[in-house]
Amino acid sequence: MDSPRYLPFAALIVGVIAVSTSAIFVKLTTAPAPVIAFYRLFFSTVLIAPFFFLKHFSELKSLTKKDWVYSTIAGVFLAFHFILWFESLNYTSVASSVVLVTLQPLFAFIGTYLFFKEKVSKVALCSGLIAIIGSVIISWGDFKISGIALIGDLLALAACAMITAYLLFGQGIRKRHSLLLYTFIVYGISSVTLLGYCLVLQYPLTPYPMEDWIYFLLLAIIPTLLGHSLFNWSLKWVSTNTISVMILFEPVGSIILAYYFLGEEMISSQIIGSMIIMFGIFLFVFEKQMKKVFRKELKPAS
Repeated sequence: MDSPRYLPFAALIVGVIAVSTSAIFVKLTTAPAPVIAFYRLFFSTVLIAPFFFLKHFSELKSLTKKDWVYSTIAGVFLAFHFILWFESLNYTSVASSVVLVTLQPLFAFIGTYLFFKEKVSKVALCSGLIAIIGSVIISWGDFKISGIALIGDLLALAACAMITAYLLFGQGIRKRHSLLLYTFIVYGISSVTLLGYCLVLQYPLTPYPMEDWIYFLLLAIIPTLLGHSLFNWSLKWVSTNTISVMILFEPVGSIILAYYFLGEEMISSQIIGSMIIMFGIFLFVFEKQMKKVFRKELKPAS
């Protein structure tokens, strides 16, 4: 099928379920956050290496010095995103951590304004303020439960900033080069960064129980290669906005999985804060569509 009608949406649903498992696998492992992050990216790099060397190795020649510099910076930011996010799960709930990480679209408009001088609309500013209010409600509720939970929330927010920086540095390279080339280089650089981090700070890379090694591999296969690959595959038939909205359902999937597999339940402040954040991000994502609707309604009849 050249233009499947329902297949991209089915792929997006599978992709969302796949990425929703990430926080669950991290919670189930006994290894430190940097070690989990290292093995996730290392196994991802190893798994895509055969495809890269068979079909895209010659594409390396097209990379400029600037491409290598930006890829390296992107890989380092990705490494610290995973360190901070995985570490946050040791302090706060899956619900709080994953919801706060989904503030990524709002961090992105701050980054594009600072680095690319893109204008920020009033609607974007309003949506950002709404999402910040939601994150404050979640953090305040967690602080009332435990000051340690608040530390987890702050780590999740820092992880969100890191993944935004990773995307900002990589977006130009991704547009000019194939997905496989870019991911292989960035995942490889990120793996080396994480390996160095673990060695310098003396995090043990072995031994771990067999269950942990299974979770390391599952993290590489399901949320990384399966989840994000399906999102990128779907871009051929659906818009980026559609994918952005679908990714916003990741916290819902993670919360449901955390309830069944980890026995975690959401408190009222997490529910209220999450709903406010989701509203803010939906407002941000659908800004252009809403403007078109209003223009049509205000347009005088001829």
